Amino acid sequence: MDALLQPGTVQVIGAIIILGALLQVSYLLFTNFRKGSVNARLDQLALREMEEKVELASAAAASSRSQVSLTWNGVRKFRVEKKIQEGGDICSFYLVPHSGRGLPPFKPGQYLTFQLKMDGQDKPLTRCYSLSDCSANPDYYRVSIKRVPPPPNQPELPPGKSSNYFHDQVQEGDILDVKAPSGNFYLDMTKNTPVVLIGGGVGITPVLSMLNAICDSGSKREVWFFYGVRFGTEHVMKEHLEQIAQEHDNVHLRVCYSDAQDTDELGKDYQVDGWVSVDLFKKELPSNNFDFLICGPPPMMNAITADLKAWGVPEKQIHFEAFGPASVKKKQEQEADAKTYKVNFAKSGKTLTWDGKDDSLLEFAEKNDIAMDCGCRAGNCGTCVAAVLEGDVEYMNEPGAMPEAGSCLTCVSVPKSDLTLEA
Repeated sequence: MDALLQPGTVQVIGAIIILGALLQVSYLLFTNFRKGSVNARLDQLALREMEEKVELASAAAASSRSQVSLTWNGVRKFRVEKKIQEGGDICSFYLVPHSGRGLPPFKPGQYLTFQLKMDGQDKPLTRCYSLSDCSANPDYYRVSIKRVPPPPNQPELPPGKSSNYFHDQVQEGDILDVKAPSGNFYLDMTKNTPVVLIGGGVGITPVLSMLNAICDSGSKREVWFFYGVRFGTEHVMKEHLEQIAQEHDNVHLRVCYSDAQDTDELGKDYQVDGWVSVDLFKKELPSNNFDFLICGPPPMMNAITADLKAWGVPEKQIHFEAFGPASVKKKQEQEADAKTYKVNFAKSGKTLTWDGKDDSLLEFAEKNDIAMDCGCRAGNCGTCVAAVLEGDVEYMNEPGAMPEAGSCLTCVSVPKSDLTLEA
């Protein structure tokens, strides 16, 4: 026992204890350093992630500010860069900003409003035309306009003023006054739900914009595209549509000729002999679980929208663009709830009785020799706006843009009570 406690032995034991303590301290220091290093790296990663989020948010805000700065109020000058005949009495006009500044994007299906300064007109003529391409082409806007002849049963009447002005007088290099893209009839590109796009005649323009937007974005959403014309010479964008159908498996093209000619070949020029109809949809579509977007002549749209509802398609999945003097009206509801109201046109000094037989206040005023400004007659251009001094109105179609409070668009509204208009 005494030998174990000799000075040399005690020194060795002390050295071992000290060495162990040093090793423990070193381990603790290393462990703490390692934890600190890991925590520091984690802190750096979290900081970098936060910086990336800030950068993305800043970029999005900058993009949003840029888009806002590119849009405009009132009219903007555009130069006609190209004028291309598409066939079927339809001509495409490619418009670039005269200032050279960039163009804001638009929603596929929206339209441009033109203020046309025509010889012999005391004030500009306002007309709306759908954009026929998509926002993937930021250097220009394109509208495709059909020449409107006199009515077949009234050849003595004049042809369409604005469409013939575009076809006959507007040339490449001309400057036009244009309002910013607008309208509530558009395809929601944030969704990936299946859609049926339906165009009749020149009504192809907004749904073609939608089709181009889907294909250019790379979306794989299921698309059925129905296009109805009378015969081959009215079939516009033929090669473009065929190329899209060939290159995109998600696009199903069905072109319908209602009055095919001997030179038109079924299976080559067109796929369906007959009208675009819900009966055709029942044969072609796997179900009715689609969003239906329709633009065409009013009789076609009236028939299709009514038959879609009868097929069980919810009203929220039926969307249409009304255009021209006759639009898709909620006539059944209007006639079922027809009431008489007193309508006072204050400036004209006339008080008349509304009996529900007219489609709109504008039509009612014109029938009673009250002059009112008008343009598109579909609630888009805003030309027919009138101040409501007393009473209230309801809209038979949703306007492209609601007027200010205290005013109404007379082309798509009817009285909801006794009414006084500043007209």
